[in-house]
Amino acid sequence: MKLLLRPLLACFLLIPLLSHGQGSYPFKITQIAELFGIPWGMTFISEHKLLVTERDGALTLIDTQIGKTSSLTGLPKDIHHQGQGGLLDAAISPDFEQTKWVYFSYSKNVDGLGATTLARAKLDKLRLTDWQDLLVTQSRTRTGAHFAGRIAFDHQGHVFMSIGDRGARANAQNLKNHAGTIIRLRLDGQIPDDNPFVDNDYALPEIWTYGHRNPQGLFFNLETKQLWSNEHGPRGGDEINLIKKGKNYGWPVISYGKEYASPFAVGESTHKAGMEQPLKVYIPSIAPSSLTQYKGNAFPMWKGQLFSGALKLRHLNKVTPTNTSNIIDETRLLNALDERIRNVIEGPDSLIYIATDSGKILSLSPNSNSEPQ
Repeated sequence: MKLLLRPLLACFLLIPLLSHGQGSYPFKITQIAELFGIPWGMTFISEHKLLVTERDGALTLIDTQIGKTSSLTGLPKDIHHQGQGGLLDAAISPDFEQTKWVYFSYSKNVDGLGATTLARAKLDKLRLTDWQDLLVTQSRTRTGAHFAGRIAFDHQGHVFMSIGDRGARANAQNLKNHAGTIIRLRLDGQIPDDNPFVDNDYALPEIWTYGHRNPQGLFFNLETKQLWSNEHGPRGGDEINLIKKGKNYGWPVISYGKEYASPFAVGESTHKAGMEQPLKVYIPSIAPSSLTQYKGNAFPMWKGQLFSGALKLRHLNKVTPTNTSNIIDETRLLNALDERIRNVIEGPDSLIYIATDSGKILSLSPNSNSEPQ
């Protein structure tokens, strides 16, 4: 019944929700559609066609001009729904116009446990064909936590995917499994020869970086060639990191967070030789989700700024990195919506698109008589 109702929702939902140009925010918010489940990944396949995954296993195509939604078929039947697991991210290949490849991450049912998996399939109108699991990661645990699954491309023939520690902290420092890492593959799933651990007998060759807790955001800047990530800390200690080849980001040996059930700090300290420092730490936690770096013209004063959704503190988080890769300020937008913001991306029209855990798909567009802040 759920899928039968889905196309009926959004034909009348292209309505402005809030206009902030007269107050503190120089934009208006428009609701494009409302889905039944929790939207997780979003990717534009054309100027006005937005593909959205839902964690419970639905895949929807939205016409952003009129708000029409259409359900897609062809997803695998072995998606493992447990806790934070399910159908996760979606991203079109850099050569999508020629190949029609769409990349997906999901938790795959392997012997009753969820393994974060990178896959791809071809899009043929409203169905997926030629589904391929490119990497079923060695990351399974019995918990339903910290699957991560964000996808990014460097447009040089490589795809990155983040993987959480799966609720088993020590895994993030163990290079013999994929938990707590960011991996790098060729677009066809093969292992690049220049991966940092490809000749290390004590490490898995797909690993690009390690020591991560739950990296929920991943973005590759094509101009600066920088790979950015954000991740959930424990109680406090959420991070924004600049991802560098072969580096150890410290979890759980170093952290700025505390234990959930006690006032004690996690790990040995906040610093240790050989482990990377975050560029920004959030205390208390905002629970960041997804990450993009704005490059468009609709909001010229926002160029280069990083945007994250926030789940726990329910806002859109904006920070400004410098040329020396420091973070110099932070602004919290959309607090009045009181929504858990699950995903934020920039569209082909330079507008900002947002998905909330309540199922809303929103766009931010500039007010005509105001300048972005």
